[in-house]
Amino acid sequence: MSATRSDRTPRLAVLIDADNTSARIADGLFEEIATIGEASVRRIYGDFSNSRSKSWAEILARHAIVPQQQFAYTTGKNASDITLVIDAMDLMHSGRFDGFCLVSSDSDFTRLASRIREQGIDVYGFGEQKTPESFRQACRRFIYTENLLPERAVSDKAEGAAAPLAKPEQAADLLKRVMEQMDTEDGWVDLGGFGKQLLNLSSDFDPRSYGFKKLSDLVRSTQLFEVEGREGGGVRIRLMPVAPRRTTRRRTGRSRAAAS
Repeated sequence: MSATRSDRTPRLAVLIDADNTSARIADGLFEEIATIGEASVRRIYGDFSNSRSKSWAEILARHAIVPQQQFAYTTGKNASDITLVIDAMDLMHSGRFDGFCLVSSDSDFTRLASRIREQGIDVYGFGEQKTPESFRQACRRFIYTENLLPERAVSDKAEGAAAPLAKPEQAADLLKRVMEQMDTEDGWVDLGGFGKQLLNLSSDFDPRSYGFKKLSDLVRSTQLFEVEGREGGGVRIRLMPVAPRRTTRRRTGRSRAAAS
């Protein structure tokens, strides 16, 4: 009996815009994609005679990436983007894929991401922090490529770590907002469900952007939550209870007179 989509590893089509993506992320990129599913198709688009795209040529074989050479015959016209979109639509209509990984910081792919998701297929975006919000929000999840650089992976284990993309305090409002959306009787919520709701609200949320590998460590760092391990594994969290404000009873004129 053939495996159904629910009991097999998701098949992914990885499409890379070489003109807008640094080759330095290649190792980290495919390690990240491996946590999502199987990169069944791996294609990269660009003019590999160009100095920016040329750096990719040296590592294509290592990751089994198939190059799609597009010469820039006319200045200002990006044949690579058009070819990527055409290929993406052909692959989408083949019905063979559970998800697409679009690797680019270019907002031109916003409509492509939206169209694929309209078909009920997940889209994972990968790009730099400068990527326009329109493209980031069009994806089910968006991963900043700065978090995939080799020096950032090494710095997790060493002192003098690279500065995070954002300060942990900046995550506090978002975490509190999500907790308020997940209203429960006793205030406790499962961390796994909390993380999913975070991504629903903010597709580019990533604890690594704040200097932490795990969501639980980021949550603890804010000192806004109680974090509790559960029997059999798992973690649950809730907002710290607000201590009641102490009030001082004002003494009446009669009590002041008695005291004197």
